[in-house]
Amino acid sequence: MQILVTGAAGFIGFHTAKKLLERGDTVIGLDNFNDYYDVSLKDARAAVLREFDNFTMVRADLHDRQAIEKLFSYEEFDKVVHLAAQAGVRYSIENPHAYIDSNIVGTLHILEGCRHNKVQHLVYASSSSVYGANTTMPFSIHQNVDHPLALYGATKKANELMAHTYSSLYDLPTTGLRFFTVYGPFGRPDMALFMFTRNIIEGKPIDVFNYGNHRRDFTYVDDIVEGVVRTMDHNATPDPDWDAAAPDPGTSRAPYRLYNIGNQQPVELMRYIEVIEACLGKKADKNMLPLQPGDVPDTWADTGDLAADVGYQPGTPIEVGVKNFVDWYLEYYKADLKQSA
Repeated sequence: MQILVTGAAGFIGFHTAKKLLERGDTVIGLDNFNDYYDVSLKDARAAVLREFDNFTMVRADLHDRQAIEKLFSYEEFDKVVHLAAQAGVRYSIENPHAYIDSNIVGTLHILEGCRHNKVQHLVYASSSSVYGANTTMPFSIHQNVDHPLALYGATKKANELMAHTYSSLYDLPTTGLRFFTVYGPFGRPDMALFMFTRNIIEGKPIDVFNYGNHRRDFTYVDDIVEGVVRTMDHNATPDPDWDAAAPDPGTSRAPYRLYNIGNQQPVELMRYIEVIEACLGKKADKNMLPLQPGDVPDTWADTGDLAADVGYQPGTPIEVGVKNFVDWYLEYYKADLKQSA
């Protein structure tokens, strides 16, 4: 297949594109290489992908309508995996316009491209952030999610609504994937694992929000990618049992689906930090802080629907996943623990 992967120089996009390339698909990667975090890390991911003969990188912005229209008209995509977005819950409080430009306007351009060019299936990134003020655990796709706590979550909820209209109006199969705290090698520098590892190595304090009482459904990137690819191969179809009198938020009479992708095993933040310390052989200096605006105390994914439909089963415990990340970090940055001790 010929597949468009947006955000291909990003964390999840890079790993997804690499998986597709390794199995023999032709992948066109799209990324704008913005400077939300260290561009050299994005360049390094892209360099790995360019080693494959069946890969092409296109540098463009999602909100550039003409560029996206040109890309879709020039290439004939069988499927689209839309992972590009302005990421970060906390940054959405500081710079809301970036989220509208990328996550709303950009997603509209992708939907239009799929609609007008006979794309067989659009898979797009949503987020556990859509659950917002919900407290019933585990989080289920069948729950109402109308109370986001940050603009980032609101844009992801909007993406789900936008996708549903295109599935309903134009019979475009769409599947939204709600990711739960993804981590692993080549991870984002603004994520906790990266910041904790860097600061511990450098002997700097780590900020532990909510006084360490968070629980997160930390999910290793390889498990996420397995779910993404399996879902992409399984085109969304209408739910024959969908009832307009009692509408199920996770399905539709249109070819539209939502899934959670998580590890199904929430881990306390302090336990996560202990695993990082063990991998580094060094204790963290902890700066205990209250819950940040926009954050939720706990996340826990119900992945039963994804398991039933595509056989998804995460298999990476945090002890293994964190070690893989730390090993990558030490190699990539040539960090010397002895010098930093």
